[in-house]
Amino acid sequence: MTQLQGGAAALNDDTDTQVLKPNIYPMMRKTISTLLLALLTSCGGGDNSTSATSTSTAGGIKLQVVAFGDSLSDVGTYAPIASAVGGGRFTTNPGQVWSQDVAQYYGDTLTAAYVVDPGHELKAQSGLGYAQGGSTVATPANQERFLTDLIGDIEMPVSQQISSYLSAHTSFNSNQLVLVWAGSNDVLRAGSPPAADQTVQTAATTLAGLVGQIVGAGATHVVVVNVPNVGLAPDGIRQADGGGNLSRLSQLFNSTLLTALQANNLQSKVIFVDAYTWTTQTIQNYQANGFTVANTAQACDPSKTPDNTSLLCSPSTYVAANADQTYMFADYLHPTTAMHALFAKYVEKQIAASGVGR
Repeated sequence: MTQLQGGAAALNDDTDTQVLKPNIYPMMRKTISTLLLALLTSCGGGDNSTSATSTSTAGGIKLQVVAFGDSLSDVGTYAPIASAVGGGRFTTNPGQVWSQDVAQYYGDTLTAAYVVDPGHELKAQSGLGYAQGGSTVATPANQERFLTDLIGDIEMPVSQQISSYLSAHTSFNSNQLVLVWAGSNDVLRAGSPPAADQTVQTAATTLAGLVGQIVGAGATHVVVVNVPNVGLAPDGIRQADGGGNLSRLSQLFNSTLLTALQANNLQSKVIFVDAYTWTTQTIQNYQANGFTVANTAQACDPSKTPDNTSLLCSPSTYVAANADQTYMFADYLHPTTAMHALFAKYVEKQIAASGVGR
């Protein structure tokens, strides 16, 4: 998603996948690349801030947060480049994504584990935000041309994110909260049935196995979020079928994931968050949830935002000054700052209901 997904598909990779038009802004790309070099030369790249030290947290417990997934959870992998035009995350920048909100709730500050450099390579940082826009579970990555030209085809699949963490840290521990939200990009890239069905089922089964790897490596607080209703994102409802196939594939992914978690005796060992139901109900009742614009429009003006991607969206490209709070979607797939914050509160309640914090 980069996707809402991622998300709702509403929230992704990156999830996340971008339907971009690479020939629309050739001068903008050149300008971004030029500004990037100057930016990195002057300030040295990504944010390496450390975790908060206070033990008094809104969540009632101090936890270190680790995040895996796609654009819905990406806290700034591509920020060194995107910040040149005021962007940095797949939302209404400079707003945060849900994983950052959750981390703050438990007294932590989540920063990127890797950031892209001018040579289109990922460079390791000190953060624990491994999620990357464009990442998939099991579907071959095919980041759209604009991002490939700008940053390279470098996104890590979720399996590599986890292996990179374990290579650096060896194991997880009971003082950590591990967030796992992936699959939206697999749904978005699956295509049409019947082949699409096998694609998403393979991805969901694979994700369950990766969750098992995390639990097996010592994690005791693992949040597993299923795929949101991707068909209700602006990109979904404008499809010929009104997003029907994307919604169906999202449901298929989720049912397969749940079955696989149960088969591997993992369901009782994780905190399962139903993003599909949450995004569906939130979108259906958008006004009651504090939004004034439904899922038919986006906060980032396509005529002002380079390649119509929220990664490069900033206040200067909003359709209105408060669009980050009144709209649900930043672009055609990714949620706004307000939508992310609302989802974070929902996740926090699910975590508390499991017996962790408050």
